Amino acid sequence: MMNTVAKQVSAGSENAVKVRKARGDRTRQAILEVAVNVASAEGLEGLTIGRLASELSMSKSGLFAHFGSKEELQLATVEAARDIFIREVIRPSFEAEKGLPRLWKLCDVWLAYVRDEVFRGGCFFAAAAAEFDGRPGPVRDRVAGIMKEWLATLQGSISEAREAGQLIRDADPAQLAFELNALEMGANWAFQLHGDRQSFSRAREAILERLRRLSTASGSLLLPQPGEKWRRGRGSRAVKRGKAQT
Repeated sequence: MMNTVAKQVSAGSENAVKVRKARGDRTRQAILEVAVNVASAEGLEGLTIGRLASELSMSKSGLFAHFGSKEELQLATVEAARDIFIREVIRPSFEAEKGLPRLWKLCDVWLAYVRDEVFRGGCFFAAAAAEFDGRPGPVRDRVAGIMKEWLATLQGSISEAREAGQLIRDADPAQLAFELNALEMGANWAFQLHGDRQSFSRAREAILERLRRLSTASGSLLLPQPGEKWRRGRGSRAVKRGKAQT
């Protein structure tokens, strides 16, 4: 009987630990959902325990329980933003076939993700890169690593399109990935600084023109035809601001 009671007590303790962990994970996620929006609009340096505590109506001690330092909070926010980017841009783009269809969708969905303001301050990583490009340290290194991942994803799709005979052999994957990313970043800059929503259409047309020039006859058939209207985005979900429970 004593063994049975001990097992029940042990099981009860384990369940209590699991409940507390699940609650803590939910609170951490709620904090990070607000953090990515604050950081995208005000910068990672403006992301402080006090700033978030005020935004979430939480105590500073409650936030410290989840993030022991400002740098830890910044790094966690960067990772949360990466998860959102994968959900909103990478996964839907990878539903397209390899090669030119996927390359085009990566560019098209990226523009819609910024246009539809998934993050309050536009492209999170464009803002973070501009803020930390001259600041050595773990945050800069992680942001740089994620930006390299994006360029590598573009470059990989360009290489696949070239191998499939959809782009001409002279198409340089590294050069073209650089150009496509530059056009996307330019659209984000024009929208954030000037409120110019037409910048997305201009960037989209510039990207299409560049891809058409480098496409083979069969590859050009995989791209939107001239004059085809830009469809609405895939219903990107803006990151919600809310209160977290400790």
